[in-house]
Amino acid sequence: MNAKEFKQKFELIADEIGKEVVGYRGPIEDILIGLFAGGNILLEAAPGLGKTLIGKTLANALNIKYTRVQFTPDLMPADIVGTNIIVEDKSGKKELVFHEGPVFTNLLLADEINRATPKTQSALLEAMQEHQVTVAGKTYKLEEPFLVVATQNPEETEGVYRLPEAQVDRFLFRLQLLPLSDKEWTEIGRRRTGTEKITLSAVIAKKDITEMQAAVKAVKAGRESFAYGARLVECTHPESELATKTVKKYVRIGASPRALQAMVLGAKVRALVAGRDAIKNEDILAVAIPSLSHRLILNFEGQAEKVAPDKIIREIVLK
Repeated sequence: MNAKEFKQKFELIADEIGKEVVGYRGPIEDILIGLFAGGNILLEAAPGLGKTLIGKTLANALNIKYTRVQFTPDLMPADIVGTNIIVEDKSGKKELVFHEGPVFTNLLLADEINRATPKTQSALLEAMQEHQVTVAGKTYKLEEPFLVVATQNPEETEGVYRLPEAQVDRFLFRLQLLPLSDKEWTEIGRRRTGTEKITLSAVIAKKDITEMQAAVKAVKAGRESFAYGARLVECTHPESELATKTVKKYVRIGASPRALQAMVLGAKVRALVAGRDAIKNEDILAVAIPSLSHRLILNFEGQAEKVAPDKIIREIVLK
C-alpha cells in the first residue's frame, strides 16, 4: 500500500467518525494513528464528554468486532479474560471448557478503567502487550487486529484508582479531550435533541487494517530520527545532563524505551498521512506529548504541586 492510498483511507475513516462525533478531530486522528501503529490508547476526560462514543463510533467505521466493558470496583479479572467452566455432556461426562471473556474481540473499550481495582486492571496487561491471555496455564491467542481503547476519569474524580505504572506504559498514547467550542456545543445539542438519525458506514474492511499496519512498518526511519527521539526521551530523565530544571525538580523516573517506540511508530503513520515514505523530526515532535507525558513518574513534590506532565513535555519540546 502506497502513501497516497494510505492517506485516502485514513481520512475516509476520520471523516466517517466525524459524522457521529462532534469536534475532537485531533484526538480522532491520534486514535487512528495509534491503531495503525499497533498500539493501545488511553483517553482521559471528565465524565460525559464523549469518550465512550468515540470508541463505539471507531468500531462501527472500521467494521470490526467491538466489546465494551464497564469497569467497576467489583469487576474481577475473569470477567475480562474469561474462565474455565464445568460442562456435562449427554453421557454425564464432565470436562473443563474455556469460556471466552469480552477481551476476545478486535476493539475492547475499557470504559472508566480506573474505577476497577489494580488487580482487575492488570488482567489486561498480557492482552495489551502480547495479544494473548493465559488462563490456568493455557495460552489463548487474540484475533488480529486487536486494540484496547481505555477511558479514565481524572484522578480528582471520586471513586477512582490510579493505574499501575506498568500498565500505563503499555498505552501507546494518552490523549486528553479538551473543552469544545460554543459552536460545537450547539451542534451537539441540535443533533441529540432532534429527529435526525446518523447512519455510519463501514468504510474499510478488516484486511485493510492489517495492510495499513504493515505499510506503517515499511516507512523509512533514519538513524538521525532515532537519535532525535532518543534525545527527547533522555530529556525526561532527571539524572541526565539534558534534563530541564523542571524535570530535575519534579520527575522521579523518566520515560521508558516504549516511549521511543511510540514516537517512531506514530511518526511513521503521520509521514504516510502526509504522503511521505520516510519520517521527519517534525513527525516525532507531533506525537511527543501523547507518547511521553503518561510515562513520567513524578516525585513527591511534583505530585503535591499537581504538576501537569504535558506541561513538562511541552517545555522539553520547545527547548
